[in-house]
Amino acid sequence: MPHVTPTAELDVRFSDPKASAADWSAAAAQLRDAEVFWLTTVRPDGRPHVTPLIAVWQDDALHFCTGPGERKAKNLRENREVVLTTGAPSLSEGHDVVVEGEAVRVTDPAALGVLADAYVRKYGPDWTFTVGDGVFVHEAGEALVFRVAPRTVFGFAKGDPFGQTRWRFTQ
Repeated sequence: MPHVTPTAELDVRFSDPKASAADWSAAAAQLRDAEVFWLTTVRPDGRPHVTPLIAVWQDDALHFCTGPGERKAKNLRENREVVLTTGAPSLSEGHDVVVEGEAVRVTDPAALGVLADAYVRKYGPDWTFTVGDGVFVHEAGEALVFRVAPRTVFGFAKGDPFGQTRWRFTQ
């Protein structure tokens, strides 16, 4: 699958005058390498739900999994719009990345097999999944798998110079 190169824009309202739009390849590398993400979903009554989880960057999208009875899975049955966030726990250095998009179920056995391999490569053998009927299977049970292709991504450079870049994707 070809890699997507989004359009980058520096938001001068929230950026140092010395800043320039960040390079997408650095943000994509951070999404690939980050170990922990924060997933925001919306409860049926409209309240937000935020939880940490692990995810893999594969084929220009973030992928995560969850048990079918977990709050995030229940929320996604009603509203598939999500935000995934990762970053540095510092105010003066590093980069934060915020991905907005739609969480779409992955059920294709071949795609699930590729993602299962990606989890092991990134997180080690404790995260070994087999492929069941449209799901991951693990000793703890079944997990639904979701793909979030970015619609919009925000990058927040911290330190000197600080800056806010927005990348827009054409889907």
